[in-house]
Amino acid sequence: MYVATLLASPARADLDRAAVEALRDAWGGGAASWLNPGIAAEFALPRIPANRWDVWADLQRVGIDLVVQAAEGRRKKMLLADMDSTMIGQECIDELADMAGVGAHVAAITARAMNGELDFEAALVERVSLLKGLPETVIAQVLAERITFTPGGRELIATMKANGGYAALVSGGFTAFTDEVSTALGFDEHKANTLLAENGVLTGDVARPILGREAKVAALRDISARLGIGAEAVMAVGDGANDLGMLQLAGAGVALHAKPSVAAQCDIRINHGDLTALLYIQGYSVGEFA
Repeated sequence: MYVATLLASPARADLDRAAVEALRDAWGGGAASWLNPGIAAEFALPRIPANRWDVWADLQRVGIDLVVQAAEGRRKKMLLADMDSTMIGQECIDELADMAGVGAHVAAITARAMNGELDFEAALVERVSLLKGLPETVIAQVLAERITFTPGGRELIATMKANGGYAALVSGGFTAFTDEVSTALGFDEHKANTLLAENGVLTGDVARPILGREAKVAALRDISARLGIGAEAVMAVGDGANDLGMLQLAGAGVALHAKPSVAAQCDIRINHGDLTALLYIQGYSVGEFA
């Protein structure tokens, strides 16, 4: 059996009952269940419809996300999350670069790297080199003044943990940020790159080895093995090309507001919902949120 989940932006809450039931009837699905009125609904399906992606495209035009997945095993035991533009709304290196006066240049490199147009590690080294001479104190300033959490993150982590899950933050960004973000959101552990500094000033380099795409895959394998679970019990979420490895290995790989080239390679694409969408697609209703 399969499950189709329809999701609207929580800010609009405009998921229409008639639209849900019309699709249910067209696909021969079971009774619609509302996980959150106006925001999330689901119904059972005997098979994956042949026109799934055509319907998905039509719904995207009216601001609705559609996820079709196997019903069995959809509640996951582990969350593996990217940080920049996923758990937070910014790219930390872009914010640091802006403080260093090279924001536009670095942001352009970041966009190309996240879209898979540049080698991630080489692009990271190039961008970090442009931060040379920046006082370490700027990191705390960026955290305090520029970093915002993606809506739904705390609920996602708290609810999965309340149901026996484990949460890991794995970022191609920097430990100076993941340390703060992971603590604030309730992650069990975090991994990222380390910015190098001397005498309170960034050197323009990053510690090796660099945590990139393959390191995220390794983290998924290592942490799940430590927990005694398989990759199929993991939900991974990210937005960039360096996330694709873990998204494709995980039992549920979620492309969240992802770059088009990344989303095109994932079956679960959330473009309108926030991080609570990751709970709805596991079958949690809003009343079950921690």
